[in-house]
Amino acid sequence: MHNLKVLHQHIAECTQCPRLTAYRQEIAATKVKRFQEWDYWGRPVPGFGDPRAKLYVIGLAPAAHGGNRTGRVFTGDRSGDWLYEALFRFGFANQSASTHRGDGLQLTDCYVAAAVRCAPPDNKPSKEEFETCRPYVLAELRLLKHLTVVVALGNVAFHEYVKAARASGRAVKKPVPTFQHGSIYSMPWGVTLLGSYHPSQQNTFTGRLTRPMFHDVFRRARQLVDDGR
Repeated sequence: MHNLKVLHQHIAECTQCPRLTAYRQEIAATKVKRFQEWDYWGRPVPGFGDPRAKLYVIGLAPAAHGGNRTGRVFTGDRSGDWLYEALFRFGFANQSASTHRGDGLQLTDCYVAAAVRCAPPDNKPSKEEFETCRPYVLAELRLLKHLTVVVALGNVAFHEYVKAARASGRAVKKPVPTFQHGSIYSMPWGVTLLGSYHPSQQNTFTGRLTRPMFHDVFRRARQLVDDGR
């Protein structure tokens, strides 16, 4: 896969995980009441953003009625509302809302992806499903040659990035980075890894993650990107 366009097509056609394939197709067929008029995407969801990105944002997986419906990562759900508002606020996006693939959203210096590309039952991919999807993360990290900052949304995405880095041959020094909100690690290969709580409703509705907390992470990402120019 020599470019992102080819990679995106390859991801969208993937059927390697029988459980995830069956689930995303079932959700796309049955839908939910509020989205009955939608023609669900119902396929794996590729990453999205600037091919010359300096910031890579990695989440867990598409939402069943978010990315699995719209066909774009973090698009059409509450988590995406938080993410793209923050990216817009700090100059990584041209608009603050993301509702569908044709809504005009463009990212600058930023690429958004997920560790697993299909919506999983109960939002819990299996160990084998993470491993099956990891080559897609590796391919993105290889093709995005200008990355200097990674923001991992949640503990799982944080450690999936570290696993992907190790799988690509990077030397992850001990002690292995540990996740907490606001954590900052300078990795030996020139990337700064930032940790953030995931902007899921479980975190935002309970106040575990607030807008100022989330903005602080992307303010730091903006500073690091600008400092590396």
